[in-house]
Amino acid sequence: MVFNARHSLPVEAELGATYGCGRQLTVLNVAYPLAPVGPGAVGGAEQVVAALDEALTRAGHRSLVVACQGSLVHGCLIAAAPCEPEFSEEHIRAARTKHAGAIEYALRRWQVDLVHMHGVDFHEYLPAAGPPVLVTLHLPLSWYPEKALFPQRPGTFLHCVSHTQHKDRPAGATFLPVIENGVPLEELRVRRRKRKFVLALGRICPEKGFHIALDAASRAGIPLLIGGQIFPYRTHADYFKSQIAPRLIGGHRFLGPLGLARKRRLLTSARCLLVPSLVAETSSLVAMEALACGTPVIAFRAGALAEIVDHGKTGFLVDNEHEMAEAIQAATQIDPQKCRDAALARFSVERMIRGYFRIYHELAAQARACSIASKIVELESHDRFANVI
Repeated sequence: MVFNARHSLPVEAELGATYGCGRQLTVLNVAYPLAPVGPGAVGGAEQVVAALDEALTRAGHRSLVVACQGSLVHGCLIAAAPCEPEFSEEHIRAARTKHAGAIEYALRRWQVDLVHMHGVDFHEYLPAAGPPVLVTLHLPLSWYPEKALFPQRPGTFLHCVSHTQHKDRPAGATFLPVIENGVPLEELRVRRRKRKFVLALGRICPEKGFHIALDAASRAGIPLLIGGQIFPYRTHADYFKSQIAPRLIGGHRFLGPLGLARKRRLLTSARCLLVPSLVAETSSLVAMEALACGTPVIAFRAGALAEIVDHGKTGFLVDNEHEMAEAIQAATQIDPQKCRDAALARFSVERMIRGYFRIYHELAAQARACSIASKIVELESHDRFANVI
């Protein structure tokens, strides 16, 4: 394992008021073992981890992050599994084992107040009894095994990132209140002249439906630019080869992973963002980012996307390729300022951070109170025994 700590950013006084810092905490965020964390991360969960790490560090807390090698954090990175050219089942199992070892190391090395887990496979490396564990369920609940949604470990708390996702929880499952995702609105305020292209961003995999976006853009007669990453799963590589590459004609282009500056530039100048997801999305950071840039979103009615897109005002909700093509033509009728205003009102990363910090402090305080009560009982028991003697 490689341990890397970057210098903490200055503690800004206003962060205390913004996030309600209170007592200093040591928080261990645990990312998915095979996706790097950082400001330019492709996955939404990895972006959330990066935002929490930065906010914790800036607010004067100790931020520890267990993630794969190549991640970039503001606190202390405990790097576990290296990046591999292909994610085989053997590699995935080995990565989970290394993750478990990194978590165990962190819990021995520091007095951790709370562990915050983000991976869809978190149950495979859930630590033994110790500090409270908060689990953010970033993906559709049907993707988690039943044992993950009903953890037997004491002090383990689960929550969803949207109300639509929360409604899908299985009967009998106890979840904390929803904490919705947010994006850095001030970093997404650049304005550029709209150009004649549409945009799609995200992981290149079958469930994201980018082949449908390409067909819809072709039908609308406008180029589609796709920014994203092909993770080394065989199914992802096969999908790109068979469904995406043959459609990259007539001005359509695959750009690969984008940094924040390039992503912002494309989001602000695109006619619209296409989100043709074929699964019930639990949230969509990229849709929030597009709206923050004044760009309408055209999305399938998949899961929580209906919570983000206000049909006819900040974009369009559609049901198929034909409707998506028609919506691309109609996107010029959407007022960019209304998109930006909706993002300002609903999707700030500060609101998200406040929600997490509130839960962090509450769970840490409960754990401390239980620990103190246990010690008092133990001391009283010793006193009674001494009196009997």
